[in-house]
Amino acid sequence: MNKNEVEIENEIVTKGLTAPRITPDMIDDTIATEAYHVFPGTTLTVCALTLRNGFQVVGESACASPENFNAELGRKIARDNARNKIWQLEGYRLRSTLCEPAE
Repeated sequence: MNKNEVEIENEIVTKGLTAPRITPDMIDDTIATEAYHVFPGTTLTVCALTLRNGFQVVGESACASPENFNAELGRKIARDNARNKIWQLEGYRLRSTLCEPAE
């Protein structure tokens, strides 16, 4: 969870917004494994997150100036980009559930 997510989550809780929603912890709980690859001779880092249901999301990062490349930072940015994609997927899943007629 990044600093901005923590601030937003705290504000949501403080305001008592209790309707069904996706939380940062729920996003993190969907991730089963992560794998990284830096393409040889480039600054391109790719992160593949495998979710608990087997679906995969991919994020990437790259430097315009090779002198600025840092493998650890590249992994962090690529992972954040992949993780951000999960929000839309989980939001869609929750909305679909909320729209289902009650039995």
